[in-house]
Amino acid sequence: MYLLANGRLITRSSQTPYLPDGGVVWDGDRILEVGTTRDLKEKYPGAEFIDAKGGVIMPALINAHTHIYSALARGLSIKGYNATNFYEVLDGQWWAIDRKLMLDGTRASADALYIDCIKQGVTTIFDHHASYGEIPGSLMEIAASAKKFGVRSCLCYEVSDRDGEEKCLQAIQENADFISYCEKEKDPMLAAMFGGHALFTISDKTFERMVAANNGRTGYHIHVSEGMNDVYDSLQNYGRRPVQRLQDHGILGEKTILGHCIHVNSAEIEIIANTGTMVVNNPESNMGNAVGTCPVLQLYKAGILLGLGTDAYTNDMLESIKVALCAQRQNACLPNVGWCEVTDMLFRNNAKIGEKYFPTRLGVLEPGASADVIVMDYKPFTPFGADNIDGHMLFGMTGRQCQTTVAAGKVLMKDRELIGIDEEAENAHILEASKKLWGSLNGCEY
Repeated sequence: MYLLANGRLITRSSQTPYLPDGGVVWDGDRILEVGTTRDLKEKYPGAEFIDAKGGVIMPALINAHTHIYSALARGLSIKGYNATNFYEVLDGQWWAIDRKLMLDGTRASADALYIDCIKQGVTTIFDHHASYGEIPGSLMEIAASAKKFGVRSCLCYEVSDRDGEEKCLQAIQENADFISYCEKEKDPMLAAMFGGHALFTISDKTFERMVAANNGRTGYHIHVSEGMNDVYDSLQNYGRRPVQRLQDHGILGEKTILGHCIHVNSAEIEIIANTGTMVVNNPESNMGNAVGTCPVLQLYKAGILLGLGTDAYTNDMLESIKVALCAQRQNACLPNVGWCEVTDMLFRNNAKIGEKYFPTRLGVLEPGASADVIVMDYKPFTPFGADNIDGHMLFGMTGRQCQTTVAAGKVLMKDRELIGIDEEAENAHILEASKKLWGSLNGCEY
């Protein structure tokens, strides 16, 4: 049993949203009680005490769309790469990387991303993986890393026709095999979706194969209208817009995530809403790739469950929410929009998305919920209370201020030190894997 207290407690619960000097008690993977530090110490004298040292205690964060395969790209320069459009970004960098990514590189990428998540208070991720250098077994490598580091993970493999039929069939089988594994193991920290890349890289035949292999067992995680490539390809080759194509193939539904959805029209928004399909916005990636801005305000107004991801541009969800707000205001040319939408995306909707795949209450500190707790080393120099918490999140906090991370009751990091992990050794093997990958991409040694 643990008691984490002596901090400003944000619960995200309607019953007790904020306590100026509070804490949380958990036993196993579930929260027993929240309350004042004094009351909890008196009631649970035998609990192991973790001192928040006056920091902010809050629910751990969730990333609803990321890419483990890109983790080794930090600082990478590929010889001859100078993208001028979105297709060149994909083909010249990301597809080039995943074509060289073998199982050892996949495992190192996962280790790197999970370490970064823990250090920034993220305990649940929805990953969308691609490693066309070596496909079979890649999701199991990621799952092994997820178990080692203790981060809750929903995984899938990115099906695409871009590298030929054999690779496409392997990708479909990788999804099917991992779904079967999760069904058998019933690990509460692991889940599976059926992944698909952008529609302009997926034929109708491949969609049919994906649906047959899935057989209704789980939802789909797919990139949709991130660039205009999807729209042009769907209209020119299929006479339908992207969301209509997905509807034709039975891809949409309450457990399906559509990543990006930048270039969707009003009819497509209506289809997404009517099918209960989820959408995840990735603002920094969209801006970095110069593909446009997701119509968050319109999607939100339509009642769509809209979450926040990073597309692996960062692992800092607080950084992402700041950019999401600025992007929506810039897009609308209005300085008074977006606040409720982006805070709901991160602090409420990501938890709702997570609860569709994991058997526990997420994103809140209250009895019965999962013990996913973080402590932020944040000492406010302006008034801090229940009525301005989100303002401090948006304009004060960053993920790097996380000092303690707990996932499903397991302490993963305490006072910035990873628990049970030799970080120096992990960094060394990740560095060797990145050197190998960079060398294969540029035909030289690092």
